[in-house]
Amino acid sequence: MNPSDFFKFFMLLSIFGLHSQVTQAGQSTAGWQDRAAIRTSAESYLQATAGSRHEGRTKVRLGALDPRLRLKACQTPLDSFTPPGSRPLGNTTVGVRCPDQGGWTIYITARIDTFGPVLVSRQPMIRGDIVQASDLIDVEHNLANLPYGYYTNSDVVAGMVVKRSISASAILTPQMVQAPKLVRRGERVILIAETGNLKIRSTGKVLSDGKSGDFVRIEAAGSRRIVDGIVISQGVVKVTL
Repeated sequence: MNPSDFFKFFMLLSIFGLHSQVTQAGQSTAGWQDRAAIRTSAESYLQATAGSRHEGRTKVRLGALDPRLRLKACQTPLDSFTPPGSRPLGNTTVGVRCPDQGGWTIYITARIDTFGPVLVSRQPMIRGDIVQASDLIDVEHNLANLPYGYYTNSDVVAGMVVKRSISASAILTPQMVQAPKLVRRGERVILIAETGNLKIRSTGKVLSDGKSGDFVRIEAAGSRRIVDGIVISQGVVKVTL
């Protein structure tokens, strides 16, 4: 082999050796989990869970993954989940795990914004007003920004009593209204007692105010016995035996 051929042979060995090293390095990189797949799994999960809880459009933003992150490539589909204590809306955390034996789990910060209609007052209301469906309108808001609650169904709110003044265009919250009192202290009420197939009706004087479902005490007419009962409708109490 002349010097020229030897030099060419040496160059070929160098090229093939370098190519082999590059191929091995590529195979090593392929053994790591694709970060984009992690993000896709987390985002799809958050979109689905938010959509199952709330109507309306949802926007999900994930926090950045560390570009130095190295996780073994998962051979089974990734499993995303909600960690204990995570919020369903707003700033939250989502978990992604690899179910493989000896797999891994990672947590990603996220922001979930869901936009949907909520009930808003059409005009001002004052304490003691009875809420009517006509007093309310639907307006789209970001539900993640409503930590004090809201209403979406006017049938639920209609008939409730305003607890404090409400300005026009205010989002209605549970702190603003309450169920009406169906019995008032000192009033005569109808008492209903049932045992088996026997149903007894009598009257009595209620000793405290009460809303639907409240427990109250009643002084039974005639015997003046004090009994306990549950308010079931306007002026009617079911006695607990």
